[in-house]
Amino acid sequence: MATSTPVIQAPRNLASKSNFELYSWLFMRLSGVLLVFLVLAHLFVNLMLGDGIDGVDFAFVAGKWSSPFWQTWDLLMLWLAQLHGTNGLRTIINDYAERDGTRFWLKSLLYLASIVVIVLGTLVIFTFDPCIDPDSTLSVCQ
Repeated sequence: MATSTPVIQAPRNLASKSNFELYSWLFMRLSGVLLVFLVLAHLFVNLMLGDGIDGVDFAFVAGKWSSPFWQTWDLLMLWLAQLHGTNGLRTIINDYAERDGTRFWLKSLLYLASIVVIVLGTLVIFTFDPCIDPDSTLSVCQ
């Protein structure tokens, strides 16, 4: 009886010298842990303290965003959540889009949408002016 050795196919792509996927994997774990803390604290402060959901209105947001601490908190939450989601969708696109052209255009649209959301969200956080109305009665504007 002769035994045969199975033939192992060569990999489709040569292994890259980049550690991008390793750093991407690590980012997902670290950002996920940090996001759990940021989001739960955000929900607790906004919904459990004070007047609860009934107290969240324009004045509440205006008062909160008048503090650099809360601006930074919300900015960090925005950036981490957007980058975390973008990285996850990038992985899904890489796994399921079979053609190179399809993969390219899907990832291009994903990156463009992510950049737009990050830029607009950052602009809103830092340029938010609760006192744009000169007749505003908010305590922040006095």
